[in-house]
Amino acid sequence: MRVKKILLIAVGIVAIALGTIGTVLPILPTVPFYLLAAWCFAKSSEKLHHWFIDTRLYKDHLESYVKGEGMSKQTKIKIMTTVSLLMAFGILMMARKALYIPCGILFVVWLAHIYYFLYRVQTI
Repeated sequence: MRVKKILLIAVGIVAIALGTIGTVLPILPTVPFYLLAAWCFAKSSEKLHHWFIDTRLYKDHLESYVKGEGMSKQTKIKIMTTVSLLMAFGILMMARKALYIPCGILFVVWLAHIYYFLYRVQTI
């Protein structure tokens, strides 16, 4: 059990680092990494979980979403742009190798992602 706790804390710390880098580097998505960190800390350490939900990073990027209130327009645009660029890169690389079925699957996942953020997540 102790190994699991240490592993979850380590993953949470890495997720915070990547999410924080993603706030200034548009190729890394911030929100998914912060969600992962929140989940890891909630499962591993109550003290770390409370610390994380009290940080400005959490409050700026996740608090409203976790409360079910939605996301700001700016956050939604940033998420959709980042994921769209990354998926476009993946589709282009697979298309160069004539991997058309995986391209189609990734395209459908991209459409689902866009649909989710446009119609299922409220804009505040």
